[in-house]
Amino acid sequence: MDRIAIIDGIRTPFCKMGTLFNDLSAQDLGTIAARELIERSGVDVKAIDEVIFGNVGQPPDAANISRIIALTAGIPKTTPAFTVHRNCASGLESVATAALKIQGGESLCILAGGTESMSNIPFFLTKELQEIITKLNRAKTVAEKIQAVLALRPRHLTPRIGLNLGLTDPVCGLNMGQTAEVLAKEFGITRQQQDEFALVSHQRAIAARDVLKEEIVPVIPGPKYNKAVEFDNGPRENQTMEALAKLKPIFDKYSGTVTAGNSSQVTDGAVALLVASERRAKDLGLEPLGYLRAFAFAGVEPQRMGIGPAHAIPKVLKKVGLALEQMQVVEINEAFAAQVLAVSRALESPQFAKEFGYEGFTGRIEPHILNVNGGAIALGHPVGASGARLILSTLKQMKRKNLNLGLVSLCVGGGQGAAAVLERS
Repeated sequence: MDRIAIIDGIRTPFCKMGTLFNDLSAQDLGTIAARELIERSGVDVKAIDEVIFGNVGQPPDAANISRIIALTAGIPKTTPAFTVHRNCASGLESVATAALKIQGGESLCILAGGTESMSNIPFFLTKELQEIITKLNRAKTVAEKIQAVLALRPRHLTPRIGLNLGLTDPVCGLNMGQTAEVLAKEFGITRQQQDEFALVSHQRAIAARDVLKEEIVPVIPGPKYNKAVEFDNGPRENQTMEALAKLKPIFDKYSGTVTAGNSSQVTDGAVALLVASERRAKDLGLEPLGYLRAFAFAGVEPQRMGIGPAHAIPKVLKKVGLALEQMQVVEINEAFAAQVLAVSRALESPQFAKEFGYEGFTGRIEPHILNVNGGAIALGHPVGASGARLILSTLKQMKRKNLNLGLVSLCVGGGQGAAAVLERS
């Protein structure tokens, strides 16, 4: 069977919610990335058989956002498109789905990726206010209209914040930060250890700014801007342990250790990847950036969702018969410092490996190969796009350093883990 080639990829800068990309929708960001990838790769749009993008906060005015991106990026109207949603792993899911389509013979070349505008996730009316507005619209007499208006109370005007709803698990009742607190307590991860991890993320992202520029398309956010955004705006040049230590816990105010400083940033951004069979890439005269060797997903308790990578990583390594120490570069999405540290400790534990039958596929991830150019704590986590960003960044790093094997993984809201093995030779 042909290998799955990742021919090339590109992303927008990642910008903190409510800042430079505040006026750009998720479909705008996805279109920018898709257009640039088509232009840079030189692929004929007629050669693209399908478009698959991941997106979490799916805009009500852009149903099936992949189709909108496809059409606005100049892909023929005859090319089908659909959207996937696996929370934080949606971007990786788009590539996994593309691989299955190609392996199944349904497609040969697919534009995949992920996009998210967390700035534009809407606020919702309360159910009571919706009912009052409905009654008001249906009222046929002045008396009925007055009766509807008189039912209005101040509490009905308090909006339900879509972002907060999306970041709260409806099964266990915890928000994502609270699940990180669960892991911090379970694994005995201190506040200082989390802050130290966060500091390294910022330091590496700043040091790699010119390197990361290779994967970024400059974006002019709108008519009021006279300069393009060329870099991610999350990394802080003067981040210090002292500054991180001043931040208060936000998910458990009394005994918590998870702060805004050691958590991923809420971010806008998009990633596009061109995925094809190895043979199709050769026929198109395109040199792949690398190959998707395998992927795997795992389920865990929703309240411990951050531990998901510790289960998905052994599963994908077992699929390909490789050991963790053979991986030359590793990217684990930094949803929270506590979460990545918990995953690392679980993978190092012989007891964990034995309990779940992962012997031979766990081990120590050396810090110098983990998130070498910074992670989501510094770069940001546009939830629908992050999985695709990890694939892009890892393959770029592998090419840059002439490495052959790479591993990417994410925890997934709702209690899942995702992982993929990448190769170049």
